[in-house]
Amino acid sequence: MDRHRGSVGRALAVGVPLAFLGLFFVYPLAAILGRGLRGEGDAPLDVLTDTTTLQVVWFTLWQALASTLLTVGVALPAAYVLGRYRFRGRNVVSALVVVPFVLPTVVVALAFLAILPDGLERGWLPILIAHAFFNVAVVVRVVGTSWAGLDPRIEEAAATLGASPAQRLRLITAPLLAPALASAAAIVFLFSFTSFGVVLILGGPGYATVEAEIYTQAVRLFDLRAAAVLSLVQLAFVAATVWVAMRLEGRVAPSPPRPEVETLRPVRTGCERLFVGASLGGLAVFLGLPLLVLVERSLAVRGGYGVDAYRALGRPTSVLLAAPWEAIVNSVVYAFAATAIAVVVGGLAAYAIAERRSRALDGLVLLPLGASAVMLGLGFLIAFDTDPLDFRSSAWIVPVAQALVAIPFVVRVMAPTLRSIDPHQREAAALLGAPPARVRREIDLPIISRGLAVAAGFAFAISLGEFGATVFLARPDNPTLPVAIFRFLGRPGEVNVAQAYALAVCLMAVTVVAILLVERARPRRGGWF
Repeated sequence: MDRHRGSVGRALAVGVPLAFLGLFFVYPLAAILGRGLRGEGDAPLDVLTDTTTLQVVWFTLWQALASTLLTVGVALPAAYVLGRYRFRGRNVVSALVVVPFVLPTVVVALAFLAILPDGLERGWLPILIAHAFFNVAVVVRVVGTSWAGLDPRIEEAAATLGASPAQRLRLITAPLLAPALASAAAIVFLFSFTSFGVVLILGGPGYATVEAEIYTQAVRLFDLRAAAVLSLVQLAFVAATVWVAMRLEGRVAPSPPRPEVETLRPVRTGCERLFVGASLGGLAVFLGLPLLVLVERSLAVRGGYGVDAYRALGRPTSVLLAAPWEAIVNSVVYAFAATAIAVVVGGLAAYAIAERRSRALDGLVLLPLGASAVMLGLGFLIAFDTDPLDFRSSAWIVPVAQALVAIPFVVRVMAPTLRSIDPHQREAAALLGAPPARVRREIDLPIISRGLAVAAGFAFAISLGEFGATVFLARPDNPTLPVAIFRFLGRPGEVNVAQAYALAVCLMAVTVVAILLVERARPRRGGWF
């Protein structure tokens, strides 16, 4: 009976995620791509060889590479500090570093639009800086966790044998950290390559990534063929990047959990205190200043300061078919629904990946991160337009689209958590006479529940900020926060801009609370998420 239940459970763990991704990811994307490639316009080869296409692809590539290098350079000192030193407030710093990563791209772009001087607020440089701001947490968490897992006695032994700090870094630390650093760089490259909201707001007319150009071709120029061809180009690059990232991640040697007292050392010397203070202080300025300016702009109205913009959120406006405060409620409700879907589907996929070590399924659940959100949103409108699949007016279609983006994060949290359960504990409990249900309840459940809490927190924060697909699917009378912010920015007037900043601050506040709760639940040494 237990063997039969186990077989059914494994079948569900694979079947449910595949069915969900097939219906809500592959089918809509195939529908919009098919419509575009069969439609009128230039032949696919003409689109690929067009000068504008080549310029967009080239800019997308080099800005993603430059963003990756800048992010690594900014994040490495903090990754070393958090991975090697123990100090008061370390856990709070570790949590706050993640906040920019889960902030909506619209909010990040708005923050830099506020802080950069006139004439420099749009162009390639703001895009690179915003991408570094957005992705610092990836490098800090991936490399910092790997750094913390290195046995400090190896470097101590090399120092005893006369190796200088530079030699220890070059011959010991760098080779051991190389897989984690390369894996983090691949992830940052992926996020920078598929950037949409940041480029749409900060790029201006002269700078567009492939994703932003897809939006221009499909929505503004109504050229679905060009948008479809560009989507295939982006998907090919994303698939290659995901494959590289998974190969590099597989080379990161998992370190057994050890108490922090064994891996972290206190800050002792004056040089160490100076380095820790400079690293964390510089990172605090880089990450905190744009967010503080965002708050300041939300309070600056009519040459002074006040809460007029926040009061206006409770009144109807011509910009939206609903009061702005309703966008806050809509976002929270949608995010809770998307979190429930993502935890169920992603949790089942994580179970299958942990049990079978399935790289194919692991790669498949990562693809929604890099697929064109614009084409996916349009695909939903085209694919689900006839019975029995006419879902366009259904309220749950928005949480489904948001869940697609959150599922990869749930899998990246839950799969390592499930693998961390020691089978010897299960065997020992069984030998002592514990039935399978009690083993699951007393051994598996306490470990899994903390991972589920972390996964749910990240899924909630990610769903709150989804913009690319939601901008097409959210009904005008039920906008989400990112959509409302974007619409306010598109209208002239000081009050409209101030309300956009006020909504961004509200969204940032909810995100910060979610991440702080995640950090409280996250097991120490439980992976970079």
